[in-house]
Amino acid sequence: MAKLLIGVDAGGTMVKVAAFDAAGREIGCEHQPNPMSFPEPGWTERDPDRLWAIAAQAIRTMLDRTGINPADVAAVTASGYGAGAFLLGGDGRPARPALGSTDSRALPLIAEWQRTGVAEELSLAVSQGVWPGQTSVLLAWFQQHEPEVLARTAHVMNCKDYLTWKLSGEISTDLTDAGCAGLMDLERGTYASDALRAAGLGAWLPKLSPIGPAGEVVGHLTAEAARLTGLRRGTPVARGVYDVVGCSLASGMTRSDQLGIVAGTFSINSTLHPAPCLDPIPTLQCPYPGAPGHYLSTIATPTSASNLEWLCRTMLAAEADRAQAAGRSIYEVCSELVAAGEGRESDAMFLPYLFGGPEGAPGALFGLTAGSNLGDVLRAVFEGIVFAHRADIDTLLGGRDSAHPRTALLAGGPSKSDVWSQMFCDAVGLPLTVAEGSEFGAKGAAICGAVAAGMADDIPAAVAAMTRPCRAYHPKAERTPRLERQYGRYLRMSRELSAAWMPASEATPSCFAGAQA
Repeated sequence: MAKLLIGVDAGGTMVKVAAFDAAGREIGCEHQPNPMSFPEPGWTERDPDRLWAIAAQAIRTMLDRTGINPADVAAVTASGYGAGAFLLGGDGRPARPALGSTDSRALPLIAEWQRTGVAEELSLAVSQGVWPGQTSVLLAWFQQHEPEVLARTAHVMNCKDYLTWKLSGEISTDLTDAGCAGLMDLERGTYASDALRAAGLGAWLPKLSPIGPAGEVVGHLTAEAARLTGLRRGTPVARGVYDVVGCSLASGMTRSDQLGIVAGTFSINSTLHPAPCLDPIPTLQCPYPGAPGHYLSTIATPTSASNLEWLCRTMLAAEADRAQAAGRSIYEVCSELVAAGEGRESDAMFLPYLFGGPEGAPGALFGLTAGSNLGDVLRAVFEGIVFAHRADIDTLLGGRDSAHPRTALLAGGPSKSDVWSQMFCDAVGLPLTVAEGSEFGAKGAAICGAVAAGMADDIPAAVAAMTRPCRAYHPKAERTPRLERQYGRYLRMSRELSAAWMPASEATPSCFAGAQA
């Protein structure tokens, strides 16, 4: 009997493929860069055909390295970044390059919608903010600026749905991707057709994908997909969820007293609610399959661990090469330097806004002295990223409909670092758990695959069977005074630098959806 599950997670920077057994133990994994192009300032695009080729090769490489027998694979399931846009023509070819969720070309359109009231009406209809990389906003931009794309497009997809189509030949989406895209009436579980028509998007409605359950077999591996991936033709393909939800499932998030934190390209901070959260209005919101009848409310901003990745790729490139030659990761080296300097007095501070800050605030490193060293700088970067999450969390927990979490769950690159995990714990002031595993997006996809393959009765049962805590942290009270002092300074500097950098009269709408006020 087939007993292994494969998850494919196409994120903003990497495609990750991993295999898991029925208990959620990772058997093997493979990573491949997921290239992005920047044809104009603020535009983030990728070639859908290239993405599929990378994913298929990653599956084949993982099978070859692990020696997994394709006959032992019970299901393969894709996950991927939410929002953005993958547009498929009637000839089965991409209608244009795909867009990432980090794309900001639609900022002027959002400003227009804010002036005319369309933004507020649509936001209330889809129970989340209106932001530049949202699928609904990008469809409006295409309609205004590339009307020929509307004519060429037969199907509107998101990232994981495109990969699912390439695997199975079937076109569909699930409630989480449709919700994240800003296209859905959450309580009805259907597309918000009336609101989309009122926003001028009626022509796109027939092109939206059918919605189905995440833990369902959507189709079976085609002969062409089998040839490219090395998997068996006819292997069940599950529908799956988008990556934020996948990471939440793999973290073990099933209750409304949990705070989910995912640190990656975006600062992603989520809570569960028995009804859609409208105060505060979140960046993203969708029905949550890990707790039926609940909704995952998320504040997300591009202020997280990708800032450290940039630092390591640029200013620390030589150190990264030396670490690799020694068989080590540059991120391990960074964590060791931060841990070694924890007892030092340092007021160095970093604003993690390299990919966009609130109200136009730029990335910045300040507070250095002649006595500062690399460990101080790295500590400032670690803390700045933690503070960005804390600011988003304060927004998420500061409204009438907010949840009241008693524990936190951390996933993403920083969760692999003891010193960074403890820093998150101290900053949010909650006991914090890191779940077992490393590829949480892929594991979340595999959890959906377990249900589709009949290995679990439903997604909550699959979460219970396939996730378990690995490490636990508790807030250290002695660190609170310094962290609170630095956090207050972080908020002040963000506001003041934003005002100095971009006068209010020149400001454009922010993608921060009220976070970090």
